[in-house]
Amino acid sequence: MTLPGPLNPPPRLLMGPGPIDADPRVLRAMSAPLVGQYDPFMTHAMNEVQELYRRVFVSSYQETLLVDSTARGAIEAALVSVLEPGDRVLVPVMGRFGHLLVEIAQRCGAEVHTVQIEWGQIAPYELIADAMAKVQPKLLAVVHGDTSTTVVQPFDGLAELCARYGTLLYADVTASIGGNEFLTEEWGVDIATGGLQKCLGGPSGSAPATFSPRAVGIINSRKSIEAGIRAEGDAVAAHPIRSNYFDMSMVFDYWSERRLNHHTEATTMLYAAREAARIVLEEGLEAFQARHLLHGRAMLAGVQGLGLEVFGDLEHKMTNIVGVVIPDGVDGEAVRGRMLQDFGIEIGTSFGPLQGKVWRIGTMGFNARQDAVLTTLAALEAVLRREGFGLPAGGGVDEAYRVYAEAAA
Repeated sequence: MTLPGPLNPPPRLLMGPGPIDADPRVLRAMSAPLVGQYDPFMTHAMNEVQELYRRVFVSSYQETLLVDSTARGAIEAALVSVLEPGDRVLVPVMGRFGHLLVEIAQRCGAEVHTVQIEWGQIAPYELIADAMAKVQPKLLAVVHGDTSTTVVQPFDGLAELCARYGTLLYADVTASIGGNEFLTEEWGVDIATGGLQKCLGGPSGSAPATFSPRAVGIINSRKSIEAGIRAEGDAVAAHPIRSNYFDMSMVFDYWSERRLNHHTEATTMLYAAREAARIVLEEGLEAFQARHLLHGRAMLAGVQGLGLEVFGDLEHKMTNIVGVVIPDGVDGEAVRGRMLQDFGIEIGTSFGPLQGKVWRIGTMGFNARQDAVLTTLAALEAVLRREGFGLPAGGGVDEAYRVYAEAAA
């Protein structure tokens, strides 16, 4: 067998819904030497990560940590650790990732109820309130920002609803954390899980998460006993958590001062997560979010300046991604292929009912910057012209420049 050559990925500008180009400072951090999982440097770094992500989540919750997984693994870890067979769950489904929450909750044995919303729209508070009154669920699970539709769901009033029915509030903030306002504790969110590969500007493979004391109490009540390892007096749960790797009660112990062995922490990904959060907070969380808003506005204006239709509820659009309706007669995949081949720029398609109908263009993390926005708009115009679609010459770049000029005035 002939060995493959050295790994040499092509240069790309990743302007899709994620992953995006990791910040070079994050990549440099990932090249740092490994240490043992109980080395004082390592445990100190873990403590630093916890404090950094409390500030990113705007949460004082003690159990703020990393799940060694992609963002989807953190969603599963949260749900499998909270939900027992037969528990009622309510999920507003507004896009692809609402369906994902439904699937994972069903796999946990939960009785899942949904509020079905047209893709591209938010779930109105009144519909959620009516469903909450009928279902009275143990868990309300909401996608904060769904990249499949580019829409961000308001959380106004959800904490009060959950308090009324004794319901836990879970938020999937994979695509929104960092680049969009999210106030975990102030909004009464009990569990929030994210990912590095979008606004936070890191690689996929580590998932920050935060858990309220109430959520921790419910999870720890389901603690299973490992003979000879668990502390004396730990109770045996009637319905122990069905996963070992995603048993958050054990992960909490691993991240605590007890440092009870669970898995071997993914050292390089911890370095990445630490640096990603440090970069956000060095810029300042509000300034970081304002940068996403500015470049998202410029991309939106640029797309409209090209005469393209924007998908979804613009009043509730995420700062970091724009949905573009693929014009009639244009081969959306051919455009994406030409963007990649000729310009080295990746933009995304979408899922389900939007497959082949919408492009998704991201401006997030390290790529939320002027040169990336202008280059993408210029390339999109050039490719669409080659596909025979008439466009206003330079309209996209001109409109983006207008946004930048107004912001600088």
